[in-house]
Amino acid sequence: MSILIYTEVSKGKIKKASLEAVNYGAKIASMLGTTSTAVIVNCADAALLADLGKAGANKVVQVKNDKLKVLDSQLFAQAISEVAKAESANVIIFCHDLFGKAIAPRVAVKLKAGMVPGAVDYPTLEGTNFVIRKNVFSGKATADYVIKSDNKVISLLPNSFPVTMSDNTATVVDMDVNLGDSKIKVKEQKVSSSELSLPDAELVVSAGRGMKGPENWGIIEELAKTLGAATACSRPVSDIGWRDHHEHVGQTGIAIRPNLYIAVGISGAIQHLAGVSGSKTIVVINTDKEAPFFKSADYGIVGDAFEVVPKLTEALKKFKANH
Repeated sequence: MSILIYTEVSKGKIKKASLEAVNYGAKIASMLGTTSTAVIVNCADAALLADLGKAGANKVVQVKNDKLKVLDSQLFAQAISEVAKAESANVIIFCHDLFGKAIAPRVAVKLKAGMVPGAVDYPTLEGTNFVIRKNVFSGKATADYVIKSDNKVISLLPNSFPVTMSDNTATVVDMDVNLGDSKIKVKEQKVSSSELSLPDAELVVSAGRGMKGPENWGIIEELAKTLGAATACSRPVSDIGWRDHHEHVGQTGIAIRPNLYIAVGISGAIQHLAGVSGSKTIVVINTDKEAPFFKSADYGIVGDAFEVVPKLTEALKKFKANH
């Protein structure tokens, strides 16, 4: 018996959500008196592999296969399932992000495992059963789910758990897996120019149609740069082409849980709130004092974004200069 954690690299670093997952898996391993193994695909960087050990993994399995250079969820699920069987892992941990959502259910089917997506707390043990807590009703409540099967798959809601690093070291081994041919053909690939990945960002500045046009996004980017934050947008903004779709946050886009979420010119429809309601602190800037977003905000500013945002950016620059 062991714990297996699927991990990923983004922009030259282990994703923060992956480090959360390794911490989570290591804690479960400690609870069960077993070991935890991190699995990563096509990563030969010794420093990154060492980071997985520092996050708590006892072992790192580095899967090498050129077919996995294409983000094909079917092939990835097959590879992770093979590693799980080889490692005798009966608890498999994923991040509940876009790719994790695609892989985890497939792995659960292959391993005949019970699955809980979007866990927000560590499991409670009831014999061999796991009781897992997750958000329901778009984050308005929580519910406990019981996994009774021998094999268990859990995906973690990003930014729900702290990341702690230690001087722990992990044994690193390479593993080959036999895979079929991918059914996916990549015609075009667009890479985000942002240095920050939205799911990993702790600070996010987002804007909506209140910006009136893509030419006005400079003040949003300037505020984000001053804060060291990632930029995001509402769905209508990405749908009409003002911003790229990879910046769309909400129920039908990327779900995020940053420490600070600043929403500029976004009314706050329920679909948008569902993807950002887990933010630790929400600041809303809108000219409409009746905007629904104000009901969910920790702080609200009723005012014109074209006046408020530049003043906020200037104040932050002065604060940083004096501290």
